[in-house]
Amino acid sequence: MRAYTAGDTDVPLLGETIGANFERVVARFPYHDALIEAGPVPGADARRWSYTKLNDDVDRLARGLLALGIGKGERVGIWSPNCAEWTLLQYATAKAGAILVNVNPAYRSHELEFVVKQSGMRMLVTAPSDRNSDYVGMARQALAGCPDLRELVFLPAPGGEGPDGGVAPLGAAELTYAELLKGADAVAHSALTARMAELDPHDPINLQYTSGTTGFPKGATLTHHNILNNGYAIGELLGYTEHDRVVIPVPFYHCFGMVIGNLNALSHGAATIIPGRGFSPAAALEAVQDFGGTSLYGVPTMFIAELALPDFATYDLSTLRTGVMAGSPCPVEVMKRVISDMHMKDVAICYGMTETSPVSTMTRQGDTLQHRTETVGRTMPRLESQVIDPASGDVLERGEIGELCTRGYAVMAGYWNQPEKTAEVIDADGWMHTGDLALMDDDGYVVIEGRIKDMVIRGGENIYPREIEEFLYTHPAIQDVQVIGVPDEKYGEELMACIILKPGEEPLDADAVAGFCRGNLAHYKIPRYVEVRDSFPMTVSGKIRKVQMRKEAVERLGL
Repeated sequence: MRAYTAGDTDVPLLGETIGANFERVVARFPYHDALIEAGPVPGADARRWSYTKLNDDVDRLARGLLALGIGKGERVGIWSPNCAEWTLLQYATAKAGAILVNVNPAYRSHELEFVVKQSGMRMLVTAPSDRNSDYVGMARQALAGCPDLRELVFLPAPGGEGPDGGVAPLGAAELTYAELLKGADAVAHSALTARMAELDPHDPINLQYTSGTTGFPKGATLTHHNILNNGYAIGELLGYTEHDRVVIPVPFYHCFGMVIGNLNALSHGAATIIPGRGFSPAAALEAVQDFGGTSLYGVPTMFIAELALPDFATYDLSTLRTGVMAGSPCPVEVMKRVISDMHMKDVAICYGMTETSPVSTMTRQGDTLQHRTETVGRTMPRLESQVIDPASGDVLERGEIGELCTRGYAVMAGYWNQPEKTAEVIDADGWMHTGDLALMDDDGYVVIEGRIKDMVIRGGENIYPREIEEFLYTHPAIQDVQVIGVPDEKYGEELMACIILKPGEEPLDADAVAGFCRGNLAHYKIPRYVEVRDSFPMTVSGKIRKVQMRKEAVERLGL
């Protein structure tokens, strides 16, 4: 049987813009909670929006954009950790027809300037500076060096101390968020209605810069049709209704927060809950407890951190029923505890990439523990998947390992102003080449074996690190593990296991790991090198940066 599947067609495609969809949901659930932001500073009350209030505030912000002359298709950047204003701007730009450019809050000056210039950004909305980032200083530097950038807007500080968050605008090109909103007074609501009528679901509405491991990031260009439909389909498979309350500790900057989070929940009349500006395991569980969360999101390391809290058992998580785990494979023991101790019996595994809006495969309600830990589910409704030979392009048979490709409504419009880069990943038949090694089983479930670039070739043997990682997870002292290939004169490459130990465990060395593996793994799959570390370098979406780990290992080992 060929390694090809077409997803179920029981989830209809929405033929509307994000703004039109949102207004339709508002009309159905005007007084339901839409957005709750936990107290941004200790002791502060949560900020709350009903669907009607959120729509009113979105419209006011959209009219503020129109007052400044923001045109359809112009790029407006958002450079901020999670906050309510992020969601407001996401929907305001969608209604105004401006293309929202998501800027990673971890970016520094040269990265920010690259994205501002590459996107041709007209306006940048930035967080106030904090102890980790001088957002204001770096934004002003970008304003001085990027001629297309015409306005800087400063968001209020957490807790709302003063209308400008303590930032005094220096000139006509700078304004506070409050001043941006005040500009709406000069624009009639009919002007916004007229702008919305000009928009098409296939218009680009979002630029997401992929967190590549080498070189500068590329701007995946996503349309209303791409991301609204993907978010809606995920919610359908999770069984979301207006009674769900979705706790979102993952970053809005990435598709996980913005699409799987906001667009998913708000297209179903559910409430979105922001636990904090950055991830805190305690804050995430407090948000579930305080606001009756029914769904919780995270990458596996987030769930590991939550389960490891010394007072974990004191949190009331009984309202949870589902959630989404994505970014990297979940160890079996972690998944068991998420299902039993966190009450998330319907938790789903989602797989995809920014370029596919992002989810292309997903587990379903009722799938087994094995499906949720060993696979990334089946093809999403109205999408197609196939596994091909990376060299010949031929579709492989079920069970054979090759490159996973995706086709359908979720595939991006292309990389912004980079047609050559686009052509490298989207072929003439519309297939998006993921760069991931995968196999498809007889039931259509997809198993990710790693990145094509992560495959280790030792003495002519192809080794897939995930197989070794899954085995090492069974070691009683190991909390997390990543296996990488490092150069070797004799074999071309050798294996190295990078290990995070459970608290209080004695260090492991290569001999101890080899002894654990002998008799269970083929000799060529036993790691030659072992390194105990405190953490792994990660992208904002929770993927491990194995390229960086290899580089560090080569330097440390003197290879």
